[in-house]
Amino acid sequence: MDPLQRLLDIEEIRGLKARYFRCMDTKDWDGLSKVFAPDAVFDLREVSSVRNPLTGEWSPPYGDDSAVHRGHANVLKMIREAVEHRVTIHHGHMGEIEITGEDTARGIWAMQDVVVNAPGGEPIDMRGSGHYHDGYVRLPDGWAILSTKITRLALER
Repeated sequence: MDPLQRLLDIEEIRGLKARYFRCMDTKDWDGLSKVFAPDAVFDLREVSSVRNPLTGEWSPPYGDDSAVHRGHANVLKMIREAVEHRVTIHHGHMGEIEITGEDTARGIWAMQDVVVNAPGGEPIDMRGSGHYHDGYVRLPDGWAILSTKITRLALER
């Protein structure tokens, strides 16, 4: 691959992930719908679990396949239901992006998230950190998220 094109693709993917975080936090559902591929997969099996680095045990044990959301509409529905009535703050840092083919890439993003109840909403206070593990695909309109999985290093409720 041409080195300049590789760098341009990496920058486009960085912008894509930034739009994902911004659109989710600002509840821009139309913008959020544009970041996912039609056959997107969002894996939340480990989103509420933290792995003990000394023992390797998960606490609580991570979820089953029902926590894997498949298809553009299902992914968007899950995100909207999870955050629509909550104040969320997501930060993605230090993206490790690897171009794996002419139209494919993968990335790992260090992340922190804060979820608190909106005024009048259900009480919640959650702060976490970990990583997003993403797969990307180039579509006719540009790069899109094909798959994403969240893993945790810490989670405070």
